[in-house]
Amino acid sequence: MSRDSRNVALDRVRTFLTLVVLLHHSVIPYTHFGHTDSTSWLGFDVIVLATDSFFMAMFFFLSGLFVWRGLERKSPSSFLRERLLRLALPGAVAAIFLIPIGYYALAVRQTPDLQFLSFWWKTVTVGPWPSGPIWFIWLLLVFDTIATVLYRLSPALLAPIGQISRLGFEAPARFWLFFVVSSEVAYLPLILFFGGSHWLTFGPFAVQTSRILLYLCYFLIGAGVGASDFSTGTLSRDGRLPKNRWSWASASLIFYAAMWVMIFIKRQVLNNPASLPLWYPPIYATCFVLFSVSILFAIFAFGLNSKSDRRTVLDIMQADAYGIFLVHYPITLWLQYFLLDQPLPAIVKAMTVFILTILLSWGVIVRLRKIPGANRVL
Repeated sequence: MSRDSRNVALDRVRTFLTLVVLLHHSVIPYTHFGHTDSTSWLGFDVIVLATDSFFMAMFFFLSGLFVWRGLERKSPSSFLRERLLRLALPGAVAAIFLIPIGYYALAVRQTPDLQFLSFWWKTVTVGPWPSGPIWFIWLLLVFDTIATVLYRLSPALLAPIGQISRLGFEAPARFWLFFVVSSEVAYLPLILFFGGSHWLTFGPFAVQTSRILLYLCYFLIGAGVGASDFSTGTLSRDGRLPKNRWSWASASLIFYAAMWVMIFIKRQVLNNPASLPLWYPPIYATCFVLFSVSILFAIFAFGLNSKSDRRTVLDIMQADAYGIFLVHYPITLWLQYFLLDQPLPAIVKAMTVFILTILLSWGVIVRLRKIPGANRVL
């Protein structure tokens, strides 16, 4: 597989995941078990459970893919300076301005006469200071720093992961098994100790505590895969992964169904107990891990199978995808606010928010990228 065709496939996967993020945030108020709008649809619970179970971990895997190559080309200080420019600068702007603008839409639901400046000042001085999706940027910057230290210790430190990835050229299930076991080891101790609802927060930084090591695991595995030759590993267009794409899609559906079986047992059989039986959390966590890794393989399989010489909407959006991720959240929250009292079905509201979020976010970023120097960041 050529370098260009490989990058096309990975860029399409990354842009697709950006759209998944927008969809996730667009439908949350209209879920049946957690809706904040007057109308809801159970189908959105199906979407939210699926997306929440894989998309951020997969973003860390994608982010890790090019870290080792970047450290090979640049000195550690140059690499970190570039990451600070691309991550810390827009992350700070988003945390200080964009995220408070978004959460102001939630605050005025409760206090209609609340002034924005008062809300903003309380947010950044007293708190709480919610991070929205920007937490990903801060955690990614931490992981990039960890990767830099590891690379300084030994550039060959992640070579074994690349070797295991090469086994996946002909037998992707081998690499999948390594990925599943690694994820289980990283995830299970923290989810058992902290549970799924505990968040580690510090100012505008927040991360789901049980998933910190899981995200680091995905990031480092991605770095290990990226440190080797893509054309001879699991993510090769010429390997078995894209040829078995429907098998991986089927496996994802089976493990996803297993998660719903466990949810049914919790709600209908155990009656949502305040304290779950000791056997329940590790079984659900295992189903979660199996689904998360399997759908990652499925998405990559379909991405690698796509025709690199045929331009798609994902290719058109690719250059703007990161910027869309940065600016979409306040747009989404305000669209949901304006539709709050409209007598429309949940599906109509959610799809309206989703489509307008894409168009408005994309339009904002196209404009911003015309500012001199903005392309270096966005």
